[in-house]
Amino acid sequence: MTNDLRGVLTALSTPFKQDGALDVDTLRLIVDRSIDAGVDGVVAAGSTGEVGALSSEERLLLINTVIEQANGRVPVIANTGATSTAEAIRLSQVAEKAGADVLMLITPYYEPLSLEETVTYIKDVARAISIPVMLYNIPAVTGVNLDPATVRALAEEVDNIKYIKDSSANWEQALQLIHHHSDVIGTFIGWDVYLYSALVEGAAGVMAGTANVVPNEIVAVSRLIAEGDLAGALELWNGVYPVIDALLSVPFIPAVKAGLTLQGLPAGSPRRPTADLTAEDLARVEQALSALNVKVG
Repeated sequence: MTNDLRGVLTALSTPFKQDGALDVDTLRLIVDRSIDAGVDGVVAAGSTGEVGALSSEERLLLINTVIEQANGRVPVIANTGATSTAEAIRLSQVAEKAGADVLMLITPYYEPLSLEETVTYIKDVARAISIPVMLYNIPAVTGVNLDPATVRALAEEVDNIKYIKDSSANWEQALQLIHHHSDVIGTFIGWDVYLYSALVEGAAGVMAGTANVVPNEIVAVSRLIAEGDLAGALELWNGVYPVIDALLSVPFIPAVKAGLTLQGLPAGSPRRPTADLTAEDLARVEQALSALNVKVG
């Protein structure tokens, strides 16, 4: 396996203008915000980025913009999974040509597949490209869980399957991936509340939507753990956790956008039918940020 990709990856929010169009200018600012904070990579068109509400053309515009703005400063991971194998291959090949460093494959979710069908889809798409592939395991959405044994078999059979983002919210499964399968695949935990624990346990890294909102603090926790200062990391994490908890306890996508907007980066509203936060939920997010001494308003 490769150990090139490690650390904190921001699952970028996708900003929209008032007319609903992709806000490319604000997207560039959001990319810079994370990179300037020291993240180790940025992710275009992930779940936090409302991938299911984007057309294929919008996804490619988004991916191209992130690649261009990152400009080689950090790796760009592009989610090119789709509801059909042919479309996933098309998106993957275009993103590879555009300069993406890693392609992330969410499995089809419109029509739930069997595990066998899912494995076939992953193999077909991964073999159609040459750059590293990150599996995206989010069974609550796809209806299929990529269990550790299946993940290992995929990584051993297909050379460019190098990473997995595990968003199963199953801590036992995450630990199995980290401790029993890190010789063949790097595990990134995609459940933000596990961030501290995952890094302490030795995960390759974390992919966090909350890193849009508090990137400096999340990076600082990661760096302290890497330096072996677990006490310092835990002290900082105890301050960051209430913010992450607040963002996850309300509708997450609009919460991330609200967190950005409160800090002067108007990310717009989520794509309908997803609604903006209620006034009560917005107040909860604002209060959590203020408690961390994050400047809002």
